[in-house]
Amino acid sequence: MDVDLRRLRYFVAVAEELHFGRAADRLHIAQPVLSRQIRVLEGELRAELFSRDRRGTALTPAGEQLLADAGDLLVSAESLVRRVRATAEGAHRLTIGFMPGITLTPVVRLLRARHPGLDVRMLRTGWHDQVEVLRDGRADVGAVRLPIDRTGLAVVPLYAEPRVAVVASGHRLAGKDSVRVADLAEDHLLQDPDAVPEWRDVALELRAGTHRAVPVIHSVEEKLELVAGGEGIAVIPASTADFYTRPGVEVLPVEDLGPNQVAAAWPAARGTVLVREFAEAAAELLPELPADRPGRA
Repeated sequence: MDVDLRRLRYFVAVAEELHFGRAADRLHIAQPVLSRQIRVLEGELRAELFSRDRRGTALTPAGEQLLADAGDLLVSAESLVRRVRATAEGAHRLTIGFMPGITLTPVVRLLRARHPGLDVRMLRTGWHDQVEVLRDGRADVGAVRLPIDRTGLAVVPLYAEPRVAVVASGHRLAGKDSVRVADLAEDHLLQDPDAVPEWRDVALELRAGTHRAVPVIHSVEEKLELVAGGEGIAVIPASTADFYTRPGVEVLPVEDLGPNQVAAAWPAARGTVLVREFAEAAAELLPELPADRPGRA
């Protein structure tokens, strides 16, 4: 039996909203049409996906299983469409995702010299979508900052670089030659604590796990604006601090903060010769940055 991808997308919308009306608005279709399509899907799968009563809509165990599996299937389908269309257009293309502060110019220059006519496209990513763009096919390969979810990915370490703390110019620690993680534990971290496990562990120990919600931040510039305004601190790679210089913030070396590992990553099932060539060239041309590399902002 084949699963209709359109109905699967409808199911995911309802499963995420747990409300047929909101899901219908999100999908731009009428609610009766959506309800009918879900019933058809349940009939095809011979499983009830939602339980419905006066208290609302909830996933059944079968629905929870389908939601867990549907995402990868839909992403694979979207990626397939992108690759087929690119091939049909005759495109000799490589799309590279990259995190802020990572400079890939020498690698791109080498690939273009080796492959005349190669269309290299760069896609800037962030902490939350650097893997997503690989899974959904928007990028063929990425220069990512670890840690990441490695499920289904091939990962090749490239280099490590120190991380630094960025604080407002009027911060109590501004002007220090260096600090320790414990000195920053009482500050509001403007990023996912899991991205800075050293800070997370010390903060949990000293403050019994209290941590304010992190605002949605879409760029390094936006994060530095919040830092300059005294909203909190950030921990970023030294190269990012060097690249995004601006007044109102200061960069502090942190003595007991581990380095950030940069790696090449791509879907293991879609590792082309060109993708592997990128990883090899990046490993050769992108040197490891010294641990005592100074940062300025």
